Amino acid sequence: MSDNRSQRRRVGESSQSEDSGIYNERILILVFASMNWDIPTLCRTASVNRKLRAVARRILWKELCVYRAPQMITALTDGGRIGGGWQAMAKLMFFCNGCQSTRHFQVCQPEAGHFVKTSRFSKTSGRSFLVKKCTSDLLYVSDPCEHSTGSDDLGLFRGVFWGFMKSRTRASLIRRRVELEEGAKCPFCRARVWSMTAARLIPKSAARRLGSMESGLEYFVCVNGHLYGACWLVPLSSDDEGESEEADRRFDDDGGGYFHRENQIVINGSLNYGLTS
Repeated sequence: MSDNRSQRRRVGESSQSEDSGIYNERILILVFASMNWDIPTLCRTASVNRKLRAVARRILWKELCVYRAPQMITALTDGGRIGGGWQAMAKLMFFCNGCQSTRHFQVCQPEAGHFVKTSRFSKTSGRSFLVKKCTSDLLYVSDPCEHSTGSDDLGLFRGVFWGFMKSRTRASLIRRRVELEEGAKCPFCRARVWSMTAARLIPKSAARRLGSMESGLEYFVCVNGHLYGACWLVPLSSDDEGESEEADRRFDDDGGGYFHRENQIVINGSLNYGLTS
């Protein structure tokens, strides 16, 4: 009887030893680094079981964000923490959340969310989304992800504040007693959101930055400082397209830009090829 118990104990210890490598954080970091932090693979890994999901929440999502956008993440974590957690941050960086009608913005049919092939986040763009008295806030905003809806093009964008709890934008929302939107949730962290349209905190510069009509624009900010929105894009003339391409070549002169293009990374104009083919 004692021999059987000893054998079962040895088998159990052996199984734990074999499984421990699967959940070893250092090993997982090395594996994903060798894969250039492939996002779909990381998502599939995190959905395997509860233990791997916990490891992803604890370390892997953070490592992904730091690897893909080191300067932006350094700025966003300076003296604080990432609002909503690292999984929400990773989703915001690499996932277009789609769009559905709201009380201030109507679409014919909902647009589904999807992984993005190209992302650019810029604090220069972010300044265009801040009213004059809030321009000291630090906000990164992506270029719009274009969705064709027939005769019109829909632009979907997302962003994130640094230190939102202490920001002037949040203070303005609180001071104006703007109510949180009924039934609306942040697509990245599921927190409640404010409509910046309802708050009358959308500057004219936001529409100009997006290439949209002022009346065809809506965005929200959640209590964790994530921003997301939609706009109707104005068709560009050939001259406008040339200016846009030139602006992309110049990139951000303040070091605040970040590109992600499939398995390539562009940071401040320097292209680093991914490790996978």
